[in-house]
Amino acid sequence: MTEFTFACTGVRADPYAAGPSLVFRLRVTASPGVRVHALALRCQIRVEPARRRYGPAEADGLADLFGAPSRWGSTLQPVQFAQVPAMIPSFTGETETDLVVPCTYDMDIAATRYFAALQGGEVPLLMLFSGTAFTGEGGFHVEPVPWDREAAYRMPVAVWREMVEQHFPGCGWLRLPSDTMADLLAFRSRHALPSWEATVRALLDTATTPGPPPVAARLGAAPPRVTERTAP
Repeated sequence: MTEFTFACTGVRADPYAAGPSLVFRLRVTASPGVRVHALALRCQIRVEPARRRYGPAEADGLADLFGAPSRWGSTLQPVQFAQVPAMIPSFTGETETDLVVPCTYDMDIAATRYFAALQGGEVPLLMLFSGTAFTGEGGFHVEPVPWDREAAYRMPVAVWREMVEQHFPGCGWLRLPSDTMADLLAFRSRHALPSWEATVRALLDTATTPGPPPVAARLGAAPPRVTERTAP
């Protein structure tokens, strides 16, 4: 059976992609002298948060994922980042290829919240490989890529921030249910607000008490009328 090893040699943000994308550079090495006609690869990428240190501000930003730092001994578990395929063309010995990973800035995704909370440094990633190899000189032999093939890589946080800035310069992204969006649109139209930023600002200005504003205030409705009653 052909022995395969994998290594990640770099990563960059793709400035020409339609959506946020990272491009990881992979080096694939096969057993000496073995001709690989094609390699149908599957790569699962996960974050290994226990493999780095965190500052106080980062710990605050990670509280909703892992809880208080006093609990991190049991809660700092791997976080799923991506699962992508790759088809690698014919090679003998060793080759390099790009692994394109589409990303999201959806803050409901655990990996995105993790990246956004980091102030700098590196993200400890683990790439897990599997797939099918087509090998042989006089014909095709079909071989599995063993499930234990993996490669560790520390991705600079700056690359993630560069990717986000390319597609969402100076902005964040928020996903809302369709009925809430309809209510927000109605509020915006009713008050002739010029942008979504102005809409959210107007709603925030109504929040005069600590904690979440009441539903009526969030939707711009008038508060219920209270009628005083006197004792007979």
